[in-house]
Parts: sequence; C-alpha cells; structure tokens
Amino acid sequence: MIEIQNISKTFKLKKQTVRAVNGVSLDIHDGEIFGIIGYSGAGKSTLVRCINLLERPDSGSVVVGGKEMTALSEKELRKERRNIGMIFQHFNLFPSRTVAENVAFPLKYRKISKEDIGRKVTSLLSLVELSDKADAYPSQLSGGQQQRAAIARALATDPKVLLCDEATSALDPQTTHSILSLLRNLNEKLGLTVVIITHEMNVIKEICDRVAVMENGRIVEQNDVFSIFASPQQPITRKFIDSTSVLYKIHELIAENSEVTKLNDNEKILKLQYLERNASEALISAVSRKFSVDCNIIFGSIEIIGNAPLGGTVVIISGTEQDIQDAIAWLREKNIQVEVLKDGKNN
Repeated sequence: MIEIQNISKTFKLKKQTVRAVNGVSLDIHDGEIFGIIGYSGAGKSTLVRCINLLERPDSGSVVVGGKEMTALSEKELRKERRNIGMIFQHFNLFPSRTVAENVAFPLKYRKISKEDIGRKVTSLLSLVELSDKADAYPSQLSGGQQQRAAIARALATDPKVLLCDEATSALDPQTTHSILSLLRNLNEKLGLTVVIITHEMNVIKEICDRVAVMENGRIVEQNDVFSIFASPQQPITRKFIDSTSVLYKIHELIAENSEVTKLNDNEKILKLQYLERNASEALISAVSRKFSVDCNIIFGSIEIIGNAPLGGTVVIISGTEQDIQDAIAWLREKNIQVEVLKDGKNN
C-alpha cells in the first residue's frame, strides 16, 4: 500500500540545518497496522507527514496505493489525499462546530447532497460509538471522545490509509486502550492500512503487526512485533522494550544490593527469555528435576504479542557449579536466552 524509497527531509533553523529524515525506505503492506517508534526528535512525525506530503521530501519517492505522490500536481495531490486520513495528538477539532459538523467538514466542498452527508455522518458516529454526541461541541467531550470524533472525521472521505501521529499520547492508559481497540476494529472492518507514530512501546505491543524503530532520522531496525520483542538487535530497541517489562526491575534491585538479590556461594541470578512462539513448556520444573538444581522465581512475565505468548522469568538458581552449567546449556538448547546477572561466588 505504501512504498517509501530513500526519502530525506531537512529543515533550516536559523544558522543550522537539521536532517529530520535521512535516507529512509519502508514498505507498508495493504491492510496491516504498522508502527513507527522513536524518541522525540527521531524524525518519525516528519516521516509520516511525508507520506501524504504535508511535508514534501527533499529527495526520494513516496508511492501510496500505486500513485507516486511526489510526482503529482497540487490538484492531483488534493484528490489523492482523500485516500489518506490523518489523526493527531491534540485532535484538531473545530471548537465552534458540533461533532457532526466536524465530521461533515471534509465533505463540505464535494458534490454530495446534504441528505447523503447526513447519512454518512450518522454512520460514522455510530462506527466510533459517538451517536449520542452529534450535537455536542468538542469542549463538552472527554479526550477519548474527541479522538473518536477526529477518527470519524478522518474516515469521512473513505480513505484506504489512516495515519496516526501520536494519536494516544494525550490520553490516559484506559482511554488509550479503548482508542487502540477502535483502530484495530476499523482495520478489520474496513480493511484500513493504519500507520501509527508513537514513542510508547506499549502501543506497539498492543496493536501493531510490524514496527520500524527510528533514531536520528534513520530506520535502525524493523521486523514483526513478536521478533522485535523476542530478539531486539539495537540498543535503542532494547531500551524501548525494557520500558515495558517488569523483568527490567531486577537490574535496579541488583544495583541497590537489595536483600532479594543477595546470594550464597552456590547461587546465581539468571534472566530467562523465550525466543520462540511457544512459551508453554514447563521449563522451570523440568530443569529442576533434570539437573538437581533449585529455581526460585523472583519475576515472571508472559504476554500475548502478535497472537503468540512471549516473556521470561528471573530466577535464583542454586546447586553445584556443574549442575548449574549443565542446566544453562540445556535451556539454551531449548532456544531460551539465558543471561547470568549475578554470581554468588563474586559477592
């Protein structure tokens, strides 16, 4: 649906030139939910605005639905933009118009009768569960309701693509979940291709099929979401993933020399992470029986990511040195990533 080929975009700020996007190439499949994640200044919002040419790239090409956007005239571009809806962090609703009038606005200058516009607005408000708010003004709505209204407005022209630029950043976690559920529902019902820009890995984890990680204007890593979480390759990706995992707490406890992490000579702290799409085998009990070691679980986390279980545990393993080494080798044969975080012999 979207082919981005080697695009770059620079901005001149007083005496310096900032390269916001630097030679980025991406293919986004028809009907998928694709995430682009990065910290502030990574270039992700500039990149998404290059898709509908709100920002025109300095070089490279952008093809959406088979049309090369960068080669279109302004008139042709306005027409093609109807196929690309967009929602923003701060909703961008007209405060002096009702919800229904906001949703109807993109249809105002098209050759559509008032009756047809009315039917379209009614249908869209029902789709985003705002039928009872048609005559309300944005100031009378909660943040989640305002974003639902913005989504309905973005869908008014029946787009094939929906761009979401930090669309949940201004919302609380519960409301964020409801908006992401709505986007997933629209993706499935309407066959929408959804592109989500975010700095929150929890958003990626909850809704996306694939993800690209941006840093300093470049894509540094991309893959399906399960693979990214199971085996991140870049330091920035690992940092994002650590921000969503309770397993990372063990590093803080070790640094603080917490009582929980104090070991005897025959003990080690291990972090075990599942790397396959099957985390159902009872590995802890199996390794205890097989190698005469004891495993005390400190943390455990199993989540469903990309419709497959993924997670890991932090354990204190105790036994003879040889039994512990044999147990670690067996776990690695089972494709479990094993990291020794602390060794009691080094106390």
